[in-house]
Amino acid sequence: MNKTQRSRRRKWSIVIAPIILLLVTYFGLVYGSVPITLKEIGQVLTSDADPRYETIIMNLRMPRVIIGLLVGACLAASGALLQGVMRNPLADPGIIGVSAGGGLAAVITMVVLPQLGYMLPIAAFLGASITCLLIYLSAWDKGTSPIKIVLAGVAINALLGAVTNGLMVVYSDRVQSVLPWLAGGLNGRSWSHLSFMAPYAIVGLLLCFLAIKPANVLLLGDDSAQLLGQKVQIQRFLLIILAALLAGAAVSVAGLIGFVGLVVPHAVRLIIGDDYRFLLPLSIVGGASLVVLADTFARTWFDPIELPVGILLACLGAPFFLYLLRKKGAIR
Repeated sequence: MNKTQRSRRRKWSIVIAPIILLLVTYFGLVYGSVPITLKEIGQVLTSDADPRYETIIMNLRMPRVIIGLLVGACLAASGALLQGVMRNPLADPGIIGVSAGGGLAAVITMVVLPQLGYMLPIAAFLGASITCLLIYLSAWDKGTSPIKIVLAGVAINALLGAVTNGLMVVYSDRVQSVLPWLAGGLNGRSWSHLSFMAPYAIVGLLLCFLAIKPANVLLLGDDSAQLLGQKVQIQRFLLIILAALLAGAAVSVAGLIGFVGLVVPHAVRLIIGDDYRFLLPLSIVGGASLVVLADTFARTWFDPIELPVGILLACLGAPFFLYLLRKKGAIR
């Protein structure tokens, strides 16, 4: 792909991505067990609607769609940052253990210390951050390298998964409430979930724009970045912590949703290239669109059963990622 083609694709992507996001948001609001028209949505927003529709839109679908947008944006941004910082296409919050750390902390909060349920988002962020620190220290040997961080992350991910499963066995009488969360989903999410997740997500997403320049510099490699006067180890650590904040915010309300942080940045990178000035914002929009669209399908395709969106995304994301592996030049 030459510079002219890449520039043209970037311009089209900047135009098309927000349109897709708006269409997906509309789709999430109107489709469900009770179809609702755009006119009826307008009436709800102007306080001149049937109380039934007002309840469905304002108390059920609106918070769920907004949470889905934030969760998808956080996961995609986290994956894009990790892939760039580590220069490895397999660097994803789910694969290297960041999500597992947040998940373990959340499981402890839900089954061991249920009285601290109000601290779930803080616990998930702390779990993800501590996991990042463990990965970083495990990979440290007079500095770190991307491949060491990934290998350490895979090992710690396996360990955290074993501990989580052990807790579920020990507290088997409470595990029923945790299973839907482990599958990853937005069922039953409300304004209260949004209120405690939004501050972490919004702060993390805003900080992403400050991460664009250091992420681009780190793509050049450690030696080149150091020659440019960059403090590579500090920048890498701060970007990993930012990725942990984003993953922790998403995990705290949506559970262990996978493949968003892995597939979305890849798909965007194939279209517009590696420049984080475009890659990161478009990944955020793409992740938000994907999660809301998948969640809408998950709750409408199998009606009256509501499939957790994490299961649907795994079923769709795994084949797509295998396709990327097979496609020449897709995984670099």
